[in-house]
Formats: sequence, structure tokens, C-alpha cells
Amino acid sequence: MTATPEPHPATPRTSPRSAVLRLAGAERGCGQARDFVRRTLTGWELDHCGPDALTVVTELLANAVLHATAHRPDPGSARGSAPDDAEIWLRLSLRRHAHLVCSVSDPSDHPPVYPHTSDPFDEHGRGLRIIDALSEHWGWTRRHPMGKTVWAMLPTADRA
Repeated sequence: MTATPEPHPATPRTSPRSAVLRLAGAERGCGQARDFVRRTLTGWELDHCGPDALTVVTELLANAVLHATAHRPDPGSARGSAPDDAEIWLRLSLRRHAHLVCSVSDPSDHPPVYPHTSDPFDEHGRGLRIIDALSEHWGWTRRHPMGKTVWAMLPTADRA
């Protein structure tokens, strides 16, 4: 994933309660997204939320790149388009200063599938379990005309 510059300033759109980063592709995007999360949480004085938010965002992005981009139609390929050209959006939002919502929007209409296996040797299927363990709530919503947003709500209260 690489960050895609916006028409005027190449900085992410930010408001006091919301910050958005547009990503395209998979090569450097996860690292840029983690930097974006760190900077945003520091600006909101929520550094203590960093470890959980970074883990959740990394898992949400990994799922978008691994699963959602594989379902995008590509006229020249029977397999779908390459992950490097998929448009993915990351949004961080504060809800009444009590919750941090981490959300990732991607072009796929396929819903996330929570794994029902308990095999500790499975190579895949842990991402949504990790998100479920770290968040108070998580879910997904359809986007129109296509795509979905997968989100996780984290408490902002310092657990120290």
C-alpha cells in the first residue's frame, strides 16, 4: 500500500475528532498507516491507546489487503486486481472522547468472516480474533455503491 496524495495538500484530512488517510496498494501503506495512527493519537493526547490501536489497524489493513483486494475485478485477469492498486481508506474517530473508532474501508462487498476454528497451528484466521479481544465492539457496514467498512471501537480511558 502506498499513500496517495490528495489534490492540494498531501497531508491527511484531519479534524479535532476525525482523521482520514487514503491508501492505495500494499507495499508501504501499513507502515504509513502506523505512523499516521501514532501521530494522530499523539495529537489527541491518546498515546496510551497506541499499542491496541496500532494492532487493530494493522489487522484491519492486513485483512483488507489480503481478502478484499483479491475480490476486485480486473478485466485483464481471472484472479482479480493486484493489491497495489486497491484503494483503501483508514479513519480514526473520537466518539464523545470515550471511544476511539478505527475503521478501514475497502472496495470489496464480501463481509469479514470470523473464523470458527480453534486450531492453534492455523496460519490464518487470527486477525478478527485479535480485533475482537482488543475492542469493546467491532463490526462492518456496507458502502454504496460498492465496498464495505470494517470498524473496531476501543476505550480511550487510561487503564493504568
